[in-house]
Amino acid sequence: MLADFFSKMQPESAVGQRILRITGIIALIIVIMAIPDHVATNSAGFLPLGTVVLCAVYALFALGLNIVVGFAGLLDHGYVAFFLFGAYVAAFLMSDFGYQVSARKGSSEHQFSFDVHFFTAAADTIKGIHVSFWLVIIVAAIVAAFAGLLIGAPTLRLKSDYLALVTLGFGEILPEVFRNSDNVAGFNLTNGTKGIGPVDQISTGYFHNLPKLPLIGKIPPTIVSADNKTKFYVIVILCALFVYVSLKLRDGKLGRAWMAIREDELAASLMGVPLMRTKLWSYAVGAAAGGIGGAFYATIVGTVNVDSFTFAFSIIVLCAVILGGMGNVWGAIAGGVVITWFSYTGLTYIGGKVNSGLGTSINLKDYEFGLFGLVLVVMMLFRPQGLIPATRARQVKKADMKTANDGDEDLIGFGSDPRVVEEDRLGYGMQGGINHE
Repeated sequence: MLADFFSKMQPESAVGQRILRITGIIALIIVIMAIPDHVATNSAGFLPLGTVVLCAVYALFALGLNIVVGFAGLLDHGYVAFFLFGAYVAAFLMSDFGYQVSARKGSSEHQFSFDVHFFTAAADTIKGIHVSFWLVIIVAAIVAAFAGLLIGAPTLRLKSDYLALVTLGFGEILPEVFRNSDNVAGFNLTNGTKGIGPVDQISTGYFHNLPKLPLIGKIPPTIVSADNKTKFYVIVILCALFVYVSLKLRDGKLGRAWMAIREDELAASLMGVPLMRTKLWSYAVGAAAGGIGGAFYATIVGTVNVDSFTFAFSIIVLCAVILGGMGNVWGAIAGGVVITWFSYTGLTYIGGKVNSGLGTSINLKDYEFGLFGLVLVVMMLFRPQGLIPATRARQVKKADMKTANDGDEDLIGFGSDPRVVEEDRLGYGMQGGINHE
């Protein structure tokens, strides 16, 4: 309903649309900048600032998966793999793990002896590899994108449920590989279930020399673990960059190719769209967002442990994309924020209010996935296009409603293509060899 309302409120002229867009962007920036000081709280409550940061992180994950599922129409149940690669890249390049004093089996030499410091907040006395966070997220994006290409190359030849099963397999196998790589030919590559930490704090570099900024305030030289306000601004900037990339790709040649594959893969191939290369691009771009989010998440928790990378993560992010509206950038953000808030704060907060009012002791957190499943069932029944439908979904719904109002109830579902409706009305669509199913 909101999407329909705002679509009706848009001016018809290009100048009016541009003014409205600029005004909306300015208003959105002001609202976002005011959240840490005027909306969220630093303590437990309805909206803790730590939860707001996590909402933004999961929004970034949802934006990445929306490229794969929403734009290209590829069902991916192994998105946790890209989260894993990004987090471990941060762990390798922002900790003392690169300098292991334990000797390799059968040798008196250290396993690793790296001691690198490059624009980092870590002290020079701490051994290991310590690289600036701003370079690490670039490396994490590249590594995750390359992993997306390696995973996608053998799997994207499959379709539908088979693709979902294979990606699910990769999402389950890769964490087990990292879990059991604490002794590979005598080398400790991942530290197994013990994890890698502590991960370095984020250094702001020369930005802390800037004067005090409105709404933001003074930028600290180092973002400490308790500084959720500055972390929020950092992840919002990363989300904004990926929103810009998503919108540009969606409206460009590659985005149109993705949507052509999503609508009809056979028709897209007949029109000259290179299927494998186009699908691989969607995997690579979506994986890059997962890698960046994983690297940032590692700096939030301060350590990287393989037990954090479970199948449940992939399902939560997929639910966020479905709930928000597949193929809609803003819908993916909304879905990620809503599901993350309910998962980390909402259920506990609502459960506390209910228990205090009724005198019960129900822990809603224990029923988290059951409630998520119920919400998805309700959404599929009453609003399958999501909270904020993509433009294509709104057009299909509008065409179906128009067809129903014209008295062609039997043709509901074919409204996405007016030519199909006309052919079926005249009775020669199937005779011409056209299969509308």
